[in-house]
Amino acid sequence: MLTPIAYGLAILLNLLVMFIGARFLLQPEAAATGYGVPAKPNAYLTIKGLRDFSYGVLGLALLAFAGTYAAAWFMLVVALNPLGDTLIVLRGGGAKAVAFGIHFATAVIVLISAALLFAV
Repeated sequence: MLTPIAYGLAILLNLLVMFIGARFLLQPEAAATGYGVPAKPNAYLTIKGLRDFSYGVLGLALLAFAGTYAAAWFMLVVALNPLGDTLIVLRGGGAKAVAFGIHFATAVIVLISAALLFAV
């Protein structure tokens, strides 16, 4: 019972981060506003888009080819990104609702995913 939930959540999270990355690559201004710190298009937004997209691809590759243990460690480490994003939004003057409701909540869900994958 736990295995489908662990895999399902991990796959969903990786697909979502790929979507976020693609959005930053294709619609950087709208994506930055959704991130919580509006910005004009620049290299930062492209870098963030590429970072997110590649993390999603890597997470899916680990699930497919390396197994749950490697994917669990990846999810544990990658949770640092939304935790850092929380601080960036707060320090950048963004809304606390975005910082905690999106970024911190994402970190918690990613950590839950890691725990589920470790338990499988």
